[in-house]
Amino acid sequence: MARISSPDALEKVRQEILSRRDPNQPCISICAGTGCLASGASDVIVAFEAEIERQGLKAEVNTKGTGCPGFCERGPVVVIYPEEICYLQAKPEDVPEIVSETIQGKRVVDRLLYADPLTGEKATRESDIPFYKHQVRTIIGNNIKIDSKNIDDYLALGGYSALAKALFRMTPVEVIGEIKKSNLRGRGGGGFPAWRKWEESRHAPGDIKYVIVNADEGDPGAFMDRAILEGNPHSILEGLTIGGYAVGSHEGYIYVRQEYPLAVENVIIAIQQAEAYGLLGKNILGSGFDFTVKVHRGAGAFVSGESSALMTAIEGKVGEPRPKYIHTAVKGLWDRPSVLNNVETWANVPLIINEGADWFSQFGVEGSRGTKIFSLVGKINNTGLVEVPMGITLREIINKVGGGIPGGKRFKAVQTGGPSGGCIPEEMLDLKVDFDELTKAGSMMGSGGMIVMDEDTCMVDVARYFLDFLSDESCGKCVPCREGIRQMLKILTNISKGKGKEGDIELLEELSGTARDASLCALGKSAPNPVLSTIRYFRDEYEAHIKEKRCPAYFCKEMVSYYIDPEKCQACMICLQKCPAEAIDGAKKKIHVIDQEKCTRCKTCFEVCPQRFGAVKRISGEPVPPPIPEERRMIVRKRKP
Repeated sequence: MARISSPDALEKVRQEILSRRDPNQPCISICAGTGCLASGASDVIVAFEAEIERQGLKAEVNTKGTGCPGFCERGPVVVIYPEEICYLQAKPEDVPEIVSETIQGKRVVDRLLYADPLTGEKATRESDIPFYKHQVRTIIGNNIKIDSKNIDDYLALGGYSALAKALFRMTPVEVIGEIKKSNLRGRGGGGFPAWRKWEESRHAPGDIKYVIVNADEGDPGAFMDRAILEGNPHSILEGLTIGGYAVGSHEGYIYVRQEYPLAVENVIIAIQQAEAYGLLGKNILGSGFDFTVKVHRGAGAFVSGESSALMTAIEGKVGEPRPKYIHTAVKGLWDRPSVLNNVETWANVPLIINEGADWFSQFGVEGSRGTKIFSLVGKINNTGLVEVPMGITLREIINKVGGGIPGGKRFKAVQTGGPSGGCIPEEMLDLKVDFDELTKAGSMMGSGGMIVMDEDTCMVDVARYFLDFLSDESCGKCVPCREGIRQMLKILTNISKGKGKEGDIELLEELSGTARDASLCALGKSAPNPVLSTIRYFRDEYEAHIKEKRCPAYFCKEMVSYYIDPEKCQACMICLQKCPAEAIDGAKKKIHVIDQEKCTRCKTCFEVCPQRFGAVKRISGEPVPPPIPEERRMIVRKRKP
């Protein structure tokens, strides 16, 4: 790669790249993100390369592994350009047909297209699939078009033009002013206006300053940052370099969790390629501005996502929060001014500089501008990454983008904001998704986790699950967090085991208030959210657990019992054969009975009993009916179900 020494030279390189690419040439893009790789995408890529070679099409067809386009539920995802034909759940054995039919014959392989689960209607183009059609993908939309290990793909789409604009046509103050005008708020959870950190750090005393990418994405079920790091790392590098220019920093850090090996690999390759082109390092684009980026691999602690803990970890110390008597923007990494934003925030910066604050502000609502990426998971038909404008309702995300709840189940709640977020009930589905409205509802935006729950979810157990996670992840430095979470977890565990007592709800509320008001960092302050929100909206479930020793969702094992209705049992022996505890007695033509002493309440019998029989029953908060006498257990003939 030749070093690029000016904005004009950058544009010349871009035009040379584009001149070598025929927009009408077939291009097969295969998602090579972690999710699709886990579904076999690497074998699909190899199969395409081999088949194209076999059919003598290597000079005519371009094939590349790309970043994650979001539809993880249906991976591996294959998109064929320029027609934008989208094939889902592609397998190596499908490849010869795709190449012969679509590449050679210009025909669509109908069975690999998206089909609506209700109507069966097919969608050929990626943008016509409902999952994509209702999104606004300004950040992750290019993932499926970019080989993240090839900087030329990013340059071909206009990459680093924002950096050139900032360095040669804007002063640092003007860059901060544009970010301020856009009202870009931090996508990492707090929603703090990005420009305030930048401005405070710029004005802070000291010649050495740092800009940092927070890619310590530790929320259960969240993978937004991973997808951007893996799929479009140059967008983050460009945004970080612009931020360094704006605040007067010449050194940046990307703090990425150790559990993201592919993200680390792609980021390191991107840094090397950007340095080779002169887009990082000394005298970038001949501007006189120097900027370098280092990658720091985190040790896996959830609390290291907190700003001061993350900086402490980069310093080589134990990653634990410290009191912020002075903002980290003034006294952060090695006690020097430091700007910390998360991956998605930095990826927005080039778009704002290139397109302008007014363009960015057209998306979203007052106080929450732009788009937001969510990892939509749980009891939902279409799981994956979704990017939507701020202000969209939860109902639109869950029903239009997510495709609703599977199995005809009823929606119960959605948890937003990661383990420290809150649970929002069905009656609030029309709540607008933005920083302020979610906070008012007792939840938070967080980094973008969104877990959907159906009628089979126990809200007491949900609170217990997240408190269990947070108890393990608390650094233990301050008593309100360490002991407060531990005591709340103990109470919730007892309630879910049928050992709850009067006053437990009030004690949970009291402990929550103390942890929220007195904890050192945001982990402890926000930890009570799952508890308080479930008490606020599902107090009746808590009371059922405590007063009636009953779990309305039939989830808490200690409160649920199973028995076989003798009037419906067909002696099919399925439950008997599947029971892992050998707790079922029965035989051919003999009504089955569950031995309550042996039963582990694993639910297997309930799940395997044929629906047309419905013989296995579950109860909670009431005694199991006595088994029928032995002499009445023989079935003379099969009853009609």
